[in-house]
Amino acid sequence: MKGIVTVKNIFEYIPQRPPMAMVDTLYRADELSAVSGLHLSKQNIFCENGRFTEPGIIENIAQTAALHSGYMARKNNTRPAVGFIGAIKRLTVYTLPLSDELLETTITVVSRFDNATIIKGEVKCNGRLIAEGEMNIFLQNNKKAKA
Repeated sequence: MKGIVTVKNIFEYIPQRPPMAMVDTLYRADELSAVSGLHLSKQNIFCENGRFTEPGIIENIAQTAALHSGYMARKNNTRPAVGFIGAIKRLTVYTLPLSDELLETTITVVSRFDNATIIKGEVKCNGRLIAEGEMNIFLQNNKKAKA
């Protein structure tokens, strides 16, 4: 699947930088959802004993939400707000992917109120659901200034 944002320009949309970048492709995005990709490598700081660990999966879901926010802000000609994870709820990790696999992560906005957003995240590897859960994300106040 071809990305609308790729590793070549991903850092125009997310605040994270290597070695903490846990997304490398945006496949699609609309107002309420996004699908990202991450090609895992043994050099990833969250890979341990040949597997991508739970903290990496959590960060991947959160950065997919950040990528969604950054992409939508740019599309709407506004500055992306900086977000913080407020809570992780109902997270289930079914299996840990190998360090050379491709993750496909979908986030869906469940609700928004003021500067709080609740998202549902699903992480797949080879078409199989490997993790899912919800996050409360809080955004810093953001003026509608042009980017």
